[in-house]
Amino acid sequence: MRRLPVFFVLDCSESMIGDNLKKMNDGLQMIVSDLRKDPHALETAWISVIAFAGIARTIVPLHEVLSFYPPRLPVGSGTNLGAALRELMTQIDTQVRKTTVERKGDWKPVVYLLTDGHPTDDAAAEIKRWKEHYARKVNLIGIGLGPSADLNTLRQLSENVFHFNEAHEGDFTRFIKWITASVTAHSRSVGEDAPPPAVQTDYLVKLAKDDVARACDETCVTLAGRCSKSRRPYLIKYERPPVNVSGLNFNLNINGFNLAGCYPIDEDYFEWSDPSASSLQVNTSELHGVPGCPHCGNASAFALCRCGRLLCVNGPDDIICPWCETALTFRNGDDNDFDVSRGKG
Repeated sequence: MRRLPVFFVLDCSESMIGDNLKKMNDGLQMIVSDLRKDPHALETAWISVIAFAGIARTIVPLHEVLSFYPPRLPVGSGTNLGAALRELMTQIDTQVRKTTVERKGDWKPVVYLLTDGHPTDDAAAEIKRWKEHYARKVNLIGIGLGPSADLNTLRQLSENVFHFNEAHEGDFTRFIKWITASVTAHSRSVGEDAPPPAVQTDYLVKLAKDDVARACDETCVTLAGRCSKSRRPYLIKYERPPVNVSGLNFNLNINGFNLAGCYPIDEDYFEWSDPSASSLQVNTSELHGVPGCPHCGNASAFALCRCGRLLCVNGPDDIICPWCETALTFRNGDDNDFDVSRGKG
């Protein structure tokens, strides 16, 4: 049986933490559930998932739809698109069956590349390699999620680049249905010379043909910390609110960053993060709102040790830093602004 390889290459950078990552996890389950109801997809489609943040890995190799189980998506610091492309090209080379004298190979692979930001590595060499050796033999559909997606880079990989902005309640569910319909259309068109045209809606998914103004590089700030009691890690996220200026065709970002949430994360966050040290810092005067610890409930998850790492406290107290084991004393009045290292997003 000739297979239709379908690769989902998913941005799992820390800017996706919170609702976006949950929606991505739920969306994968919805896609698989719907594909199992389509006889064409059930017969031909094989699915793989590649996640990328500071590193890129295949977390599910090619599986037939019936036996595919959606994985838990990781989260990490960085958006290393170059690493994602290298991993994708390796998987295409090793997992996609080629035509031989004895048998027909797989159908032309389909790739869905979803990202919400800008690459934090230099992807130029991998983009060049993709365009020279893979672009003609793979149907790649690039999808930018939200206002900060780098559509210009996606357009270097494919002519089929779309932009999704969630404007109404239920839009993400409709977006997932759109992807499912695209996979189904590909499964029904196997053997045809041209891929099926990608369907778009008036407002949900727009074909990104025209230049789109590059969003501000700093739309969010993410900071990793540890619970001083359980030592388990968490991720604090701040978002910069856009302010519409009447009469102008762009958004002006002012007033620093507002607290979006504080989320428990797993230890594999550090494994998935870019190993190169980041010198990016932010001053606490730009960050509005202090979250509590998502693990133990301490009032503040934003206390700084001399080692430069964040931990949680519950008012004046003597605490052992969960990062470096240093004994710390926090007193009332220790509320001066300070610089803190931030993630790459």
